[in-house]
Amino acid sequence: MENQDKLRILLIDDHQLFREGVKRILTMEPGFEVVAEGNDGEDVVDLVRQNKPDVVLMDINMPGINGVDATKNLLKSFPNVRVLILSIHDDESYVTHVLKTGAAGYLLKEMDTEALIEAVKVVGNGGSYIHPKVTHNLIKEYRRLANENGNNGEIGFREVEYRRPLHLLTRRECEVLQLMTDGKSNRAIGEALYISEKTVKNHVSNILQKMSMNDRTQAVVDAIKNGWVKVN
Repeated sequence: MENQDKLRILLIDDHQLFREGVKRILTMEPGFEVVAEGNDGEDVVDLVRQNKPDVVLMDINMPGINGVDATKNLLKSFPNVRVLILSIHDDESYVTHVLKTGAAGYLLKEMDTEALIEAVKVVGNGGSYIHPKVTHNLIKEYRRLANENGNNGEIGFREVEYRRPLHLLTRRECEVLQLMTDGKSNRAIGEALYISEKTVKNHVSNILQKMSMNDRTQAVVDAIKNGWVKVN
């Protein structure tokens, strides 16, 4: 693959060891190219101008300008750059705040290699990505708010009868979709269903294709709205 066909990635994180570990993983992926690194939000606009990345992978907590403010500043000058935030916080308030700035994704630093690669690919190709654990927390919060508001439609979720979408998905795909809603990673889904991660990945791809969705987050939200999964 030629360099121009690769996703160009800029890494911004003040923890050098963590940054080096992420870089090592990304550079092993044939479709990725890490074009530059930085350790402060103050550097991000200049680094984007100089290196023209497709994706900026940026820590939320940094000295000086943090990831949220850096994202705001960056997107004013470069609105087409895709920002994927790295964070240790799984609280839904952090996620909501970050997404309001225009970031395309939110990934917990406890992610495994598979999640990191998937997140960069999804965001780099125009989709949105929220870490599965965070997705589950967000959904629970929206349901709580919906109940407080009497399900009057302000939140966007409504009480519907639970029914499996067997008209669209296989029984196994329904099980995978439910576990995606529960915030399980591909590895955790595989362990729960006693199947390989590769098989889970194939199921997820089939689910997204059949539901005409670009990413897991969209699929989960749509499944909840249609009553296809249970939210605990």
